[in-house]
Amino acid sequence: MERAPIREERVVFQVDSVDVVGLLRIPLGAHATAGLVFAGPMTSVKEQATGNYAVAMAARGFVTLTFDHRHFGESEGFPRQYEHPGRKTEDFRAALGVLEARDEVDSHRIGAVGICAGAGYLAPAVAGDARVKAWGAVAGFFHDPGQQRQWMGEQYEPTFERAVAAREEFEDTGEAEVIPAVGDGEVAMPLAEAFEYYGTARGRVPNYVNRFAVMSREHTLPWNAQAAAYDITVPTLLIHSENALAPGLARKFFSALAGLKEQVWVDSKGHIDFYDESERVDTASDHLTRHFRAHL
Repeated sequence: MERAPIREERVVFQVDSVDVVGLLRIPLGAHATAGLVFAGPMTSVKEQATGNYAVAMAARGFVTLTFDHRHFGESEGFPRQYEHPGRKTEDFRAALGVLEARDEVDSHRIGAVGICAGAGYLAPAVAGDARVKAWGAVAGFFHDPGQQRQWMGEQYEPTFERAVAAREEFEDTGEAEVIPAVGDGEVAMPLAEAFEYYGTARGRVPNYVNRFAVMSREHTLPWNAQAAAYDITVPTLLIHSENALAPGLARKFFSALAGLKEQVWVDSKGHIDFYDESERVDTASDHLTRHFRAHL
């Protein structure tokens, strides 16, 4: 497939008076074409998984927008490393406005792509914002609070209570308790695969910080991505693997979708392959291109 040359443009937009920094990738000569906004994994920044897909999709002819959420990367927001799904959904809505205002983008041809947890964070925006005409998820993690309680068992309540205490401490003192996102001991993402990406040169970028605000869990543990599926009526493509995270939750989310939908199962060694392994990214991007060309 012939790839379009692209240019990059740094953009800054505001959400609740906080500066959010993004990167537009625009195919040369583009005018009134389809635009895509990207949502990434927990704690990630725009130079990681979303950046890989944004480059791939821009080369396929789409205007793409990646950005650092509030509290992360180049964007403002305090405390730092605060993973708040609801605020991330608000950030997506603001990012849609950035695309909508660009001359290179047809405002009636805007879509979205979610990767890992980003798919679950993006879902309420897709459900509730008519500007999104179609969307896709790559190795989406569609959080289910009931399943989370089962996974954690007796540890759920004390973990949640600690998060509330951490938030109250921050409100009282301005100091936010943090733990590593990946690594040894208590971490936010206790998966070997996660460390192999974020904790090594493979996924480490200057803009990424290996920390996670403990108060985040007040919002991440009860987050219900599954509930949004019932209200999503725009065309949906879910790309997943039996070896990626929570394929059962992906099936559950897919079954509840209210509109036109397609689920594609592909091979992978694990979950993180989808972030940066060239064959996985190209395969997923080809499926996304087919989907968006049909529905945008």
